[in-house]
Amino acid sequence: MSEIHYISSSLLDLSVIKDIVDTQKQLALSEEAIGNINKSFEFLSKKIKNNDTPIYGINTGFGSLCNVKVSAENLSKLQENLVMSHACGTGEFAPKAIVKLMLLLKIQSLSYGYSGVQLVTVNRLIAMYNADVIPVVYTQGSLGASGDLAPLAHMSLPLLGMGDVWIGEQVVKASKVMLEHNWSPITLKAKEGLALLNGTQFMSAYGVYMLLESYKYSYLADVISAVSIDAFDCNMSPFNALVHHVRPHKGQVKTAERINEILKGSELGNSEKTNVQDPYSFRCIPQVHGATKDTLGFVKKTFKTEINSVTDNPNIFIEEDLIISGGNFHGQPLALALDYLGIAMCELGSISERRTYQLVSGLRDLPAFLVSNPGLNSGFMIPQYTAASIVSQNKQLATPASVDSIVSSNGQEDHVSMGANGATKCLRIIDNIETILAIELMNASQALAFRDKKSSPFVMSFISSYREVVPFLEEDRLLADDIHATLAFLKSFSVDSDLLF
Repeated sequence: MSEIHYISSSLLDLSVIKDIVDTQKQLALSEEAIGNINKSFEFLSKKIKNNDTPIYGINTGFGSLCNVKVSAENLSKLQENLVMSHACGTGEFAPKAIVKLMLLLKIQSLSYGYSGVQLVTVNRLIAMYNADVIPVVYTQGSLGASGDLAPLAHMSLPLLGMGDVWIGEQVVKASKVMLEHNWSPITLKAKEGLALLNGTQFMSAYGVYMLLESYKYSYLADVISAVSIDAFDCNMSPFNALVHHVRPHKGQVKTAERINEILKGSELGNSEKTNVQDPYSFRCIPQVHGATKDTLGFVKKTFKTEINSVTDNPNIFIEEDLIISGGNFHGQPLALALDYLGIAMCELGSISERRTYQLVSGLRDLPAFLVSNPGLNSGFMIPQYTAASIVSQNKQLATPASVDSIVSSNGQEDHVSMGANGATKCLRIIDNIETILAIELMNASQALAFRDKKSSPFVMSFISSYREVVPFLEEDRLLADDIHATLAFLKSFSVDSDLLF
């Protein structure tokens, strides 16, 4: 029987979400959350019943139609129309793992009791999550303000018995799945469509997913660079703690400590060197990798605040007897953080490719292109080309999305964050980083085999596991297969949470 994570006011953070995902926990509402949801819904129901005053999105139109009053008998229809009309997503399918995080984060946000939704609506979202009924959501359509309107509309369609869902690897009609689960369509009450569609859960889910991936690949960048350090017969002096204590950026200090730990007991590291200095791509690993770690810390803090927040509009404040229309759906904090994350991860790829370039250059007693008979064999010549091509693409993808804006809704929504575009292109950067690091690992492990001395026990164990997947290159073979096998090795590599965060 699966363990249960109870939705409550307890803060979600990356380690909690990683545990929910890794152990495939089911979701349930705590008594606290049930009470919050019910009180908010009852307050809103009474407010509408006893008040004819226009309240945005509850008894009015949306966006620039905010001044159009809607009659009481049409309030449910208003919310249903909102969901249908806003489901205008295009492009590729968003990854299922990210859409499942969207469900989790939307449930968390609605549970605080500031949104006025029905308990049955939240419970249906939970039922979908627990049954792995994952809505089909598209990558294009959100401006990152007014909430992630189009993506969240597609996420919400199955509540109405509409749209498509993933069942395993198949896309099927939500209506069919609802019959199989004996689920009736939800009749949305006042404000519910707006509560579902207003919010930053598309951007937030991408951000959480990418942070988990980024912390993993930040760690693997340290491990793979350590292999390269010994493979290139580098000096260990740049990793001396004294160097970093006089410039004590947290990430820099942590990177140097980790490199020393990974290479502890290395015969190569302890051997006398003829080279006085090493290229920056080796010597400055603590400074470059460390700066990325510090960026991850900033981005993690931003997203931790966001995923524990209420981001729909308007917000219901029971004790103050107020319903306030504001702008918590605006994705600017996330847009800036996502751009920063993309830039930081881009740099991990950039410096990795430079180490690969050095390794294949025929320097430090290594054969040109890391093959015993260069000329007849091209060896590792072209994987470096591939890495260089991907690094160049990452530079293009790292151009900030958050500096852009475009007017929508007849000028009512005149500044938007473009955080959703920032999120989708940032994921491409991180996917590219996996390949760049895979290519470095291929080269570093090959170069290490040409050394007479051994690396550290940690590195030798790591390379031994890798060699079960990708053997040493004696002569030319189809290296695309090796790249894909190395990617699979890194994807399957598990890193303990205490090493990540």
